[in-house]
Amino acid sequence: MNSPIHQKISSRQHQILEYLLENRTGLSVDDLAKMLDISRTGVQQHFIVLERDGYIKKSTLNKTAGRPVTIYVITDKGSNYFPKQYAWFSELIINDLVQELGDERFKAFMQKLGVKLADTLRSQFAGKALNERVDQLGLIMTNLGFQVKLVTEPETQTLNIEARNCIYHDLAQKHIEICEFDLALMSSLLENDVEQLSCMAKGDCSCRFRLK
Repeated sequence: MNSPIHQKISSRQHQILEYLLENRTGLSVDDLAKMLDISRTGVQQHFIVLERDGYIKKSTLNKTAGRPVTIYVITDKGSNYFPKQYAWFSELIINDLVQELGDERFKAFMQKLGVKLADTLRSQFAGKALNERVDQLGLIMTNLGFQVKLVTEPETQTLNIEARNCIYHDLAQKHIEICEFDLALMSSLLENDVEQLSCMAKGDCSCRFRLK
C-alpha cells in the first residue's frame, strides 16, 4: 500500500517540483540552475534528495547535435505532492449511494469496504502479538492521514486508539455510517472487537476506539 504521507521537503525543492510540474517533458540541471539562480551543485544536491524519495526520476533528451542530455521529470508521487480536492466528488458519490441503498445497506457497504481493505493488509499482521498488531495498525492509520495516539486507560489497562483528526470529517458529519469503515478495518486487522467511544463527526474532541 502506497502511503499518502509525503516526506518533508524544503521550499527550494518545492520550487523544483513546481517547475517540473509545469515542464512535464523534463528539465536539466542547467535549466533549473538558471531558473532558480543557484549553482549546478546546489540543484544536484536537491535532485539527490528528490530522486531518493521518489518525487523525480532521470530521463534522457536526445539532442540533434551533441551528446544526449540527462534530464529529470516529475513522477506520479511528485505530482501527488500537490494538494488535490476530492471531497466534492466523494460527496456526490456517497449521496447517490445512500439514495440508492438506504441507510442500513449503506452502513453494511461501508463495513464491507473496511474488511476489504483489511484483507489487502492482512499479511502485515501475520504471526504478530496483539500489541504488535496495534502498533502496526497505528502506522497504517498514520499513513492514511490520521493523527493517532495509543492511550491505556489507567483503571482497566484497556487500550484505546485515539485519532485527533478525521480524514473525512465533513462527509461523516452528513453520513455517520462512514465511521463503520474504521470499525470494520480495525476489528478485522486486530482480530478483536472494537467499539467507538467518541466521534468527531458527532461533536467530540477526538475519535476514540476501545479494544473490547
